[in-house]
Amino acid sequence: MQRERVDADLSTLDRAVLNAFQGGFPVVERPFEPAAAALRERGVEVSAVELCARVRDLDERGVLSRFGALVNAEEIGGAATLVATHAPPERFDEHAELVNAHREVAHNYERAHPHLNMWFVVSVADPDRVDEVLAEIEEETGEETYNLPKEREFRVEAKFLLDGPIPDGNVNLSDLGPAVERSGRDSLTPEERDLVLEIQGGLPVTETPYADVADALGTDTEWVVRTIKRFEREGKVRRVGVVPNHYALGYTENGMTVWDVPDDLVAEVGPEIASLDFVTHCYQRPRHEGVWPYNFFAMTHGRSEAESGERIEQVRDRMADFWAVDEEPATEADGESNWDTLFSTRILKKTGIRLDERAAANTLE
Repeated sequence: MQRERVDADLSTLDRAVLNAFQGGFPVVERPFEPAAAALRERGVEVSAVELCARVRDLDERGVLSRFGALVNAEEIGGAATLVATHAPPERFDEHAELVNAHREVAHNYERAHPHLNMWFVVSVADPDRVDEVLAEIEEETGEETYNLPKEREFRVEAKFLLDGPIPDGNVNLSDLGPAVERSGRDSLTPEERDLVLEIQGGLPVTETPYADVADALGTDTEWVVRTIKRFEREGKVRRVGVVPNHYALGYTENGMTVWDVPDDLVAEVGPEIASLDFVTHCYQRPRHEGVWPYNFFAMTHGRSEAESGERIEQVRDRMADFWAVDEEPATEADGESNWDTLFSTRILKKTGIRLDERAAANTLE
């Protein structure tokens, strides 16, 4: 597990909260009461009022990215895709400005690679719009783009566990709350759309967060609780809990490992790599002949280059149980290896996935 010294000044209670509630926070009218009871059962003495105040403090200090529901944009509507391109070093910043000027570009990173050194995410309401955006970027920059949509997802679960109470992070209170059934709809109602937009940035850190959301929407608390609970079942919400700011916890090294896995082994290899607790995202994506030979992505995080290297080596060792993996990654000198790691060197844009247009396009009025 990811248990290391952290940059933020965290108390024992802070560590208990961060370990316990990165998922599985209760969806009930007064969620801090059962959450505090679960901590007390594990030897952490805290009241509901104290727990709420502690989460609020962590949020205000920037230790948390947010508290609340992690909305699964893919299930809300529209589409998102990962794109790689080459930005000539002599005009890299100009290239970045042109890419970032597109409102459909949600994230953009500079990554260490001899050719594909810019990686960005395009998020759109209409899936057909992806090709249009990429064509516009190619015309403006004079460089090809390489679309790498997700073909298969094996894991999306960024958890960062710390030394302290509840080191296994195994508090899951998602079974609490009303019994709900799936709606059977892919589309949203106008009320559901408004709820998604209200909670996408997090819940209010109060003792009654769902009631506060209901007040903001002019609806009743029971409907908010039941709908968020149903969204969990339907996959529209991946989980409810505290979302740490991993940079505040000292995890500044993120390595995007990429692998040329034999196609007939991807289904077997994927779950194995996803089972490594330090792998936060794990996907199958398409190759691009002559430019990009890799079809498997696994994201790792570490506090230092050395720690990151150790974790990447563990991924390599697990891969080697299934197929003939080269000992060393590709280098700029020869570029010949069936795997590589692209480290992020600069954040160029990070606005988050805008759900308003995507949700609106998938709403039945």
